Amino acid sequence: MPRKLVCVGKEELEWQVYEEPDLEACEVRVRAQFAATKHGTEMAFFKGYAGSRGVYDPEYQVFCRDVEQGELYPFHVGNMMVGEVEAIGPEVSHVEVGDSVCIYSSFRETSVVQENACWKMSPEMSWKSAVCLDPADFALGAIRDGHVRVGDAVAVFGLGAIGLMVIQFARLAGAHPVIGVEPLSNRRDVAQELGADLTLDPTACDAGLEIKRATGKRGVDVAIDYSGAKDAVQQALRGVAYGGNVVLGSFPAPYAPGLDLGAESHINVPDVIFSRACSEPNRDHPRWDNDRIYDVCWRLLCEGAITGEPIVRPVVPFDDLLEEYPRVAAHAEAGVKLGVRY
Repeated sequence: MPRKLVCVGKEELEWQVYEEPDLEACEVRVRAQFAATKHGTEMAFFKGYAGSRGVYDPEYQVFCRDVEQGELYPFHVGNMMVGEVEAIGPEVSHVEVGDSVCIYSSFRETSVVQENACWKMSPEMSWKSAVCLDPADFALGAIRDGHVRVGDAVAVFGLGAIGLMVIQFARLAGAHPVIGVEPLSNRRDVAQELGADLTLDPTACDAGLEIKRATGKRGVDVAIDYSGAKDAVQQALRGVAYGGNVVLGSFPAPYAPGLDLGAESHINVPDVIFSRACSEPNRDHPRWDNDRIYDVCWRLLCEGAITGEPIVRPVVPFDDLLEEYPRVAAHAEAGVKLGVRY
C-alpha cells in the first residue's frame, strides 16, 4: 500500500499507509515524482507552537484559545508535488493520463485532486520552479500590496523561499537597488545569484543604517519582511524612507518585548501593511484575486522569468524523509526549501 509522512505530535513523524480512493467525476490521481515542503507553516506544527494563539474562528474573525494542543494533529507535512497523471475521472476534459502536473499535496506517493487544481507543465519546465508556485504567490502579493514601482529601492528581510521570490519580483518590477537582509550566508549567496544588488548580514552590521547608506541616506521606498523576526521588523522601520511602505508578510509567533514603534517609526511615518495573498477579498478586488495571482506566477515560472532552481535545496529521497525532515528542520543553514525525489 502507498505511504505518506505525517506529523503526529511535536517533532514526531511517522509513515502511514493509506488506501487509494475511487475517483469522482472530475478528479485525477497523480503519481508523485518530486515534491517540496513549506517551511514556515509546517515548522509551526512540527515544532509545536502552531496552537499558541488557539484556533481561528471565521465567524468572529478572531483566534480562540480554548483548544487543546492535541487537536492540531495529525498534520500532513509537505506542500507541493510534481507528478504524472495516472488515472482520470469520467468527466475530466483538460488533463490526460501521462500529463506532468503540479498540485498541492503533502508528502505521499499518490494524490487525488480536482482537475481544476492541476497546473499542467511543459516538457522543458523545471520541477524545482513548479513547486515554487507557492511561495511565489505570497511573494507577488507582497510586491503588489507594497506598491513596488519602477525605480523604487526595495529591501527584503528574510531570504527563505518567499523572500528569494520577492527579490526576483522586485527586479521584474524595475526596483533598484534590491537589498537582501539575511543572517545565513548560503541564502545571501542565492539572493545575489537571483539578482540582489546588495546583501547584508544583520548580525554583523546595523542593517537599517547600511540601507540608508546604500540609498544616499534616503532609505528604501518599500521594506518587505518575511523573516518573522522582531529585530528584522525594527531594522525595516529604521531603513525605510520617509512615507515609505513596510510590508509584513510573515505569520510569526508573538514577538518578544522590545519592538520600538517610536524613534524612526514615529518620525518617518511609514505605512505598515500586512500582506497575505490568499486572504480574500484581495486589496484590489474585484480586479485581482488569489486565482489571478496564481495565473501570473505560473506564467512567469513557465517562461523562466522567475525560477526555483537555486531555491529548492537540499533534495532528498522520499524513503529518507523520516530522518532528513527533522535534520533540515533543526539546521536552517542546511538549505532553503527542502525538496524530495521519489
